[in-house]
Amino acid sequence: MSDSMKVEVKDIDKLLEQDGYLKPFEREIRRRHGVLKDWIKKIDQCEGGMEEFSQGYKYYGLHFQPDNSVIAREWAPGAKDVYLTGDFNNWQWESHAFKKLPFGKWELHLPANADGSAPIKHLSEIKVIIRNQSGQLLDRLSPWAKYVVQPPKSANQGVNYKQYVWQPPASERYQRQHSRPAKPKSLRIYECHVGIASQEPRVGSYDEFADRIVPRIKRQGYNCIQVMAIMEHAYYASFGYQVTSFFAASSRYGNPEQLKRMIDVAHAQGLYVLLDVVHSHASKNVQDGLNQFDGTNSGFFHDGARGEHSLWDSRLFNYTEHEVLRFLLSNLRWWHDEYNFDGYRFDGVTSMLYHSRGIGEGFSGDYNEYFGLNVDTDALNYLGLANSMLHKLDPDIITIAEDVSGMPTLCRPVSEGGIGFDYRLGMAIPDKWIELLKEQSDDEWDVGNIVHTLTNRRWMENTVAYAESHDQALVGDKTIAFWLMDKEMYTHMSTMSDLTLIIDRGLALHKMIRLITHALGGEAYLNFMGNEFGHPEWLDFPRVGNNDSYHYARRQWNLVDDDMLRYKFLNDFDRDMNQLEERFGWLHTGPAYVSWKHQGDKTIHFERAGLVFVFNFHPTQSFSDYRVGTNWAGTYQAVLSSDDPKFGGHNRIDMNCKHKSDPFGHAGRSNFIQVYTPCRTAVVYARISD
Repeated sequence: MSDSMKVEVKDIDKLLEQDGYLKPFEREIRRRHGVLKDWIKKIDQCEGGMEEFSQGYKYYGLHFQPDNSVIAREWAPGAKDVYLTGDFNNWQWESHAFKKLPFGKWELHLPANADGSAPIKHLSEIKVIIRNQSGQLLDRLSPWAKYVVQPPKSANQGVNYKQYVWQPPASERYQRQHSRPAKPKSLRIYECHVGIASQEPRVGSYDEFADRIVPRIKRQGYNCIQVMAIMEHAYYASFGYQVTSFFAASSRYGNPEQLKRMIDVAHAQGLYVLLDVVHSHASKNVQDGLNQFDGTNSGFFHDGARGEHSLWDSRLFNYTEHEVLRFLLSNLRWWHDEYNFDGYRFDGVTSMLYHSRGIGEGFSGDYNEYFGLNVDTDALNYLGLANSMLHKLDPDIITIAEDVSGMPTLCRPVSEGGIGFDYRLGMAIPDKWIELLKEQSDDEWDVGNIVHTLTNRRWMENTVAYAESHDQALVGDKTIAFWLMDKEMYTHMSTMSDLTLIIDRGLALHKMIRLITHALGGEAYLNFMGNEFGHPEWLDFPRVGNNDSYHYARRQWNLVDDDMLRYKFLNDFDRDMNQLEERFGWLHTGPAYVSWKHQGDKTIHFERAGLVFVFNFHPTQSFSDYRVGTNWAGTYQAVLSSDDPKFGGHNRIDMNCKHKSDPFGHAGRSNFIQVYTPCRTAVVYARISD
């Protein structure tokens, strides 16, 4: 085994020391890690190491040689014969046959034309033809296709995507102009979707996103964008979660060179760029997807029930198959190497690991749920391989797991016997806020339970906190802004109209919910595009049920840009909140210390990164000379107040007031300051002198 790919559980004692509840499962942790080491050893011995194995895109698919000849390769173990057809041979399906190689591989050599030109041109349409074991000819798209396009309705050619060769001349290839920014210490993520980023009722483009939206994100104080729905998906309304072509950047928004430019522009603005990657399942589409590519029901997926996700109506990968691992690991390499993505959010990790559990089925926290037959260890092994490969490829890569289970070791290094993710999503947090807004009035809120939800995360495993998810923006659900203000957002968001009780409450709580989530909920923060200003309408992709309308598949930036509307208050608070984090860095300086959670007063106090946070969720009660504990003696001054008039507040906090600490203990802290804490207000205090 090569030294570069050695993975030893050298720090497992450290893992067990930080979580003693793992001790009874030490044997299984070591066994899991042994499987990972065995796979790496096998890859080293049979494939020339992970470096070569994870670049399968250089072997499979269509490749132009220096002499302009073309080599095509596919993996189709169940096929009887394989052919390549397209414009180049006038669509003669059986005229260009692949040669069968060992292990289900097929290869075709196309010599250069007599004049020295390539036999296949840029933007030529091609198809792979499979003869199954029954002798039937089936047309397919290559799993390694880099550019696929859906024909326009006017062409009357159906809805199946077509594969086009992407081999532009050097003069038409985008050349990167900017290096990647430094890896953020504090990760402030702006989750976005290129297609819905347009204000007009249509699909937005990579170029528009680069020129119009990236500057907005930068101004808002985010340092990372997480881009959804980039891997090509035939059904737009799937939000990108039913992938059909894993190596193809979605052509809805433009071509591959335009995506490269978009990422480069983001890098120029100092933004990290993460890709939302779906390796948990795949679309069932046959003619323009992976399903039944080789004419069998297996291939990339398990056959039978294990290969079907009944709730998502999709196919499940066979993570024990050598070529499936090559395909998926190479897919991660492709987006990093070709497009310069800086990391990945792995979608559906919980579903990968616990196929038998229904969506939304909770976890009790019993460690037995995370070990033994409850877990798909093949999927777990793939995730460990992926993280091991990615972090050795590039130590600055960021990986995030969409996991609701709380599985221990998921976000610990592979060297400790962990799975290697850098962060997991704090998925219980948005669920808690929606539960409170949906089921209780805020005078019934249990502040202790709020604190518990925000702080209930695994020690030494980083969490991405977020107040609301993109799912809550979809038709059939409600965003926080909608739960708070509903129909009044259409009638009373103008600064020229009366400030109603509903709008006043909504603005106040929207700011407070985001700030306490940002400051207390994790080691990174995430916001879905538009939620920073309380976007007033849901998200509904064009579909049969809405007559293919794009009316709700967009973002109304005009609302936040209008100085006469109150959306600006929410937006400005979001920006200043992020800028304050940039200044003090609470996301990367350890967890907060919560000194106070008073149910009767509805108040919460905590310290983090040298700051003191004071929240009063009471709907009517304000408190004068309220004691706030701190371990840091000195003089304090407010540096952010949700009640500031520039955020639509009532100006009840004097931002110039100095608060000198008293050396008598309070709330378990060695000092305290006394402050005025108005109802439905959050204030952050910084020490301005010792």
